[in-house]
This record gives sequence, C-alpha cells and structure tokens, in this order.
Amino acid sequence: MLKKDEAVCIHCVDYSETSQILVLFCRQSGKISTIAKGSKRAKSAFGGALDVFSHGQVVYSEHGEGKLATLTEFERQGGFPGLRRKLISLNSALFGAELLNSLMTDNDPHPLVFDDFLRFLGHLEEGDVRAVGLLIAFQLSLLGGVGLGLVVERCTNCNRDYDESWPSVFFSSSANGLLCRNCEGSFPDRVQLSLRAAACLADPKQINSSAEGILSEVEKMLVQHFTFMMRRPPRMAKHFVRTQIR
Repeated sequence: MLKKDEAVCIHCVDYSETSQILVLFCRQSGKISTIAKGSKRAKSAFGGALDVFSHGQVVYSEHGEGKLATLTEFERQGGFPGLRRKLISLNSALFGAELLNSLMTDNDPHPLVFDDFLRFLGHLEEGDVRAVGLLIAFQLSLLGGVGLGLVVERCTNCNRDYDESWPSVFFSSSANGLLCRNCEGSFPDRVQLSLRAAACLADPKQINSSAEGILSEVEKMLVQHFTFMMRRPPRMAKHFVRTQIR
C-alpha cells in the first residue's frame, strides 16, 4: 500500500554503493525507517543522494511491522542548506534530529512536533546567533510534545507553587522537574540551578533575553536529563557541554 506524506530526513546511512537507509519524520505517519533504492545514482528518481534535513513530499510503501518501508518518491522542497553556514547552527539542528530519533516511537504521529521541528530548522537557517537558545526551546517543546514535559510550575515532591521568590531551586531527572529547598535532599540526583536558569525553564519566553552563561547552564541540565532518559549521553552533547556527562 502506497502512502503519501510530508517528511524530513532525521538520519541516513549508506546501505550499498547505490542505496540508502533513511529515518524519516513524517507529519502524518510519525517516524518511519525506509530504504531508498538507487538513491545515490545521479539519475535516480530522487535526483541523487538524500541527506539529513532533506525535506519534501514523499511516497512510500509499507511492508509490515519491523520491516523497512520502501521509499518510491521524494519531491524535494529544500534541505535547509543555510544550516551549514555556521557550525553552531548545524550542531544544534543535528542535536534536535538525534533527540527526535531517540524519543519518537515508530509510526506515532506528532504533527505539532513536526511543525515545531521545521520552524526550529528554519530559524537556525536564518543564521540566528542565539542557536543554543533555539535548541533549548525546541528541546523543552519536544519533551512536552511527546508527553514527557518537565514539571516546572511547582515542586514535584510537595506541590508547592514555584515562583521567583524561592531562595534556591533544584532539578531532578528522577523527579522530572523542579524541587524546592525543603525537598531536594530526598533526591540524590538533584542539581542546583541558578534562579535565572530556573526562570527560563518555568517561562521559556525568557530564553531569548538570557545571557550565554545562563543558556549554557540550562543546556547542561537538559543534557543530563536526556542522558538519564536515554541511559546514555546523546552523541551531540559533546558539542554543547564541556564537562563529561556520565
């Protein structure tokens, strides 16, 4: 059965001298793994090899659960070439794609996440110097979009409402959110956040106006959280966190 959808490639590997295996994130179908036979031939139906961030309308045939779908058409609408003008923009985009590939389950549609990912790539392509801020905003949105949103409006342990008058704020991945000073001692994995970093989590609108140091602090915390969730450090984390993540 042939299916049509809008898709963006979030991972690709060579399968042979002429073919590729692609992980596509589709607006209506979610994440799917496909084989693009002959895609590396110059005169292929795809117009040559496909890359990560290739975006367009696709046609593919399904072959049952656990099997690769076969990509038959890829009408390109662009591939965000401007991402490669700045290394920080490219690395941010690759980090977003890695998290999508890791957190999404196959054939589970998330059209709002799809739209958000395209906006994220588009803003990065514009050469925004606040690439890390864009990455943080996308990461928080992604967590919420897949039902794993952080609890940032209250202490996850005692339910005390969070506000910027708290004398100190902590974050715990095992608690999936903020902790107040009275509760942090019960969570060995907690890390203390600056009040400004906690404010960015509670109100992402503050990300754009935050200093580089605050953004680095928030991103380090998110990398630790994704490491906890994935049970391994994200591959792209090394480009954003200088200290070793265990």
